[in-house]
Amino acid sequence: MEKLRIVFMGTPEFAVGILDTILKNNYEVVGVITAADKPAGRGQKLHYSAVKEYALTHNLRLLQPTNLKEESFLAELQSLNANLQIVVAFRMLPEVVWKMPKLGTFNLHASLLPNYRGAAPINWAIINGETKTGVTTFFIDDKIDTGAMLLRKETIISSDENAGELHDRLMHIGSETVIETLAMISEGNVITTLQKDNDDIKTAYKLNRDNCKIDWNKSGNEIHNLIRGLSPYPAGWCLFKDKEEEWNVKLYEVIYNPEPHNFAIGAIITTKKEIKIAVKDGFVNLLNLQFPGKKRLQTHEFLNGMIFSEHAIAL
Repeated sequence: MEKLRIVFMGTPEFAVGILDTILKNNYEVVGVITAADKPAGRGQKLHYSAVKEYALTHNLRLLQPTNLKEESFLAELQSLNANLQIVVAFRMLPEVVWKMPKLGTFNLHASLLPNYRGAAPINWAIINGETKTGVTTFFIDDKIDTGAMLLRKETIISSDENAGELHDRLMHIGSETVIETLAMISEGNVITTLQKDNDDIKTAYKLNRDNCKIDWNKSGNEIHNLIRGLSPYPAGWCLFKDKEEEWNVKLYEVIYNPEPHNFAIGAIITTKKEIKIAVKDGFVNLLNLQFPGKKRLQTHEFLNGMIFSEHAIAL
């Protein structure tokens, strides 16, 4: 059995859960690499990544390179004398980095590869209405999420689960899968499976303002999937228009009710405690929402201070 000396690379909260599990299973982490600090918020104060916060709290050796090919960084990385690197939600590595350790560099990806390669696999699995997803560990190669697979673990996506809930479950499943992968590598029992490309592979595109906008012309089920697939972050959004006013509104939780009606698509129908929006095959009931500059509110709370006219529409 080979003793592992691990360099861990990651940035968001998802990666913290994996790193924490590695340490709790008594593996040696000789270094942690995360994103450089970035200014954030109104005051543009420097913001630490979740992985940096964790590394500082646990007194782990921390590197924050801006250029992964810089000689000084490569020399420092080499000096850590790691024999294995683990990547979880970091960035694409140059060959000189992923080839450095003797036992290689493996990645944990939050999808069942080869499907949902890319930046937002958890979100897109829900947006596309998948009923199952999972995690995959694989050895990194020169492309994004295409390397030889080590382990895959599946889980069911429930019909009302949102991206935040699935994120937390996959972090737990991913932690277990990484520990199993480490045991395989340490014991020299590595068996890999090559990924097979085909025309039906779905991609986990980076989320942006355009693909987070709600299209009320789509079916109620598609709209429901988009909103839960983007909740709680970055959140699906649309415009509410009433008379001469227009608001950019974020929606976090809805229920779709199939029902025939004669309302125009996008019509906003309200009662004292309910907001629903007409779609081509029913109504989307809003459970909570957020107006610009306001906090997120349950619909009945929001309606305490807001009245829409009969001409209000979602765009």
